[in-house]
Amino acid sequence: MSRYMTEPEPEHIATLIHVLVRWHRAWAPIQEMGPTVMGTFTITYQTHVFSILPPEFSKGFKELIAYTFQVTSPDTCPDWLTKLFPCQGKSPRPDLGLWMTFDELGLTERYESLILSVCYERIETHITETCSKVWDQQMLQPMRSWMSDVIIPWLITPYAREARTADEAAILMRSVGSRLDYHVCKTFADLRTNELFDIIIDFPDSKPALEDLKDCLQRVDQRSHLVQSLRKSNRRRLLHPGADTKLILTQYVSIIRCLRIVDPQGVLLFKVADPIRRYLRDRPDTIRCIVASLVGDGESGDSLVDENEPIQPLQQAQFDDYTDHKWEPEPIDAGPEFRTNKPSDIISTLISIYDSQELFVKELQVLLAQRLLAIKDGNFDRERRNIEILKIRFGEAALQVCEVMLKDMTDSKRTDQHIQAQKRSDMHPTVISRHFWPPLQTNTFVMPGQFRQIQEDYAREFSLFKPDKKLVWMSHLGSINLELELDDRTVGAEVPPLEAAFIELTSRVDEWTVAELIAKIGSIERPAALKALTTWVELGVLKEDTPDRYRLLKVAEAANSNSKASGKQPTAAVDELPPVQTVQQQQAEQMRVFWKFIEGMLKNLGQLPLDRIQQMLKFAPDYNRNIDQLAAFMEAARREGLVAVNNGMWKLQK
Repeated sequence: MSRYMTEPEPEHIATLIHVLVRWHRAWAPIQEMGPTVMGTFTITYQTHVFSILPPEFSKGFKELIAYTFQVTSPDTCPDWLTKLFPCQGKSPRPDLGLWMTFDELGLTERYESLILSVCYERIETHITETCSKVWDQQMLQPMRSWMSDVIIPWLITPYAREARTADEAAILMRSVGSRLDYHVCKTFADLRTNELFDIIIDFPDSKPALEDLKDCLQRVDQRSHLVQSLRKSNRRRLLHPGADTKLILTQYVSIIRCLRIVDPQGVLLFKVADPIRRYLRDRPDTIRCIVASLVGDGESGDSLVDENEPIQPLQQAQFDDYTDHKWEPEPIDAGPEFRTNKPSDIISTLISIYDSQELFVKELQVLLAQRLLAIKDGNFDRERRNIEILKIRFGEAALQVCEVMLKDMTDSKRTDQHIQAQKRSDMHPTVISRHFWPPLQTNTFVMPGQFRQIQEDYAREFSLFKPDKKLVWMSHLGSINLELELDDRTVGAEVPPLEAAFIELTSRVDEWTVAELIAKIGSIERPAALKALTTWVELGVLKEDTPDRYRLLKVAEAANSNSKASGKQPTAAVDELPPVQTVQQQQAEQMRVFWKFIEGMLKNLGQLPLDRIQQMLKFAPDYNRNIDQLAAFMEAARREGLVAVNNGMWKLQK
């Protein structure tokens, strides 16, 4: 052993074993003394040998066993092996003498776990090197075939070399083969479990890897490990503030599709998806991303909905029908909240993140309103098709408001055509029904000069056509195509109405301050005014001589000579801010209304707990918030110094 510890080579361990077997044969009693004496001697000898072998022997013995994998033919057999352990007669294995020596000394039986560990390590190494990141083809069956072709024949010598026929060898190797097959499946399952997050990203190209994982999980009990590993990967790589909501939803949909392949009953999906669903529920833009995918919003990236999947109504979870003769019990590892008949449709699964469909319907109305108002060519075929599809999913009753919105757009187009036929106008407004559309962003101001005259003329013709209706102008919405004729150039631009209003005022008076413009136009915020003026400064039409004072450049200055030479300025981009209030903005506006109720309660009744405030608010019209939303609102009010809380009791801040 001292030579091995100095120079760790398998040859030194083989030499030690050769010496031990030579002593055993030299000291063994003669055969005539009988098997009892021979057996007693063998046991005594082995006991003494095993008691004095140092711990390093196990390591060296394992290396010697692993070395025999390389000895597949006489050409690959080293000279020291055939010299120390020669084989009598013809043998298919050059190391047969070595294994017979192991049996003679009892090493095979004593170190059986070491022998199998060599096989296990070889299996793990081969699977890792061969199958890692190979997901586009099934690899489990090739690994099993490799084990049958390489590992099993190697084990025949230590475990079944005395078999006379192949069937007898198969019987002797059945137990060992089953253990090795289990280890192949376990190693393969561990590898695919560690890669599962990336496999899901690569889906559907990685579907063969999922099929292999499904087969492995039927052989080994790795389901809980898979759930824990994937949930950990999701927390680390997906469920964090840096991940975009659309990315999280896309990955969630891929998880649904992948885990349904691995576990069709849905237990794994139920356990893995719970943290994702709770995280998405707390994200403010989750509903909007889902709705954008429902209506085929091209700007939002890849759709969450597979175009090949049939459109079907939203599915609701149902209670178990125990009278059904096809009823099957839930899987043994299912939790108490698991239900086998959960919705299988992807969209139904996404919408079931929330308790009610009402939020989705409201978001649908907001998104549809934004898209309808953005259409300039009058082609509403895409939106009409989306509404028909959504009717199938949500039902016709939920989409009645959307149909009214679409009807308003088509009616508005026909109304404009009629008015244009009666009196030609440069204005083409969109007329909508106030009660059926989501609230629009409010920023009212009065258009000056010729723009106001155009509005009045159009409103007069509209009143003649529809005497029972009156137009209320929302001057801050829309866009205006302008062509400015200056002394030395012509500037063309498509701008929002506020920019057009400012340039109309400068056509009368060359110089204005920001405060004067705001006072002339009406109630607009200063940042919006500065942004509008900056548009004309960038186009070389206005110049800021001093802070907050702007002057019309009738003649281009030297810095703008390039613009003068071109003769016509490029078109300015229209502000793309959505004119329709989002659901979050609508809820914030409503909560400001409900604040009056809360303020009155606390003023008249003094301190109140949160649940008491919630109960009293239910009497307020249109109040449909839950207690968590109320708690968030009260906390925001506390940060603003409006209320104070002590031991769960809320009161007005004095």
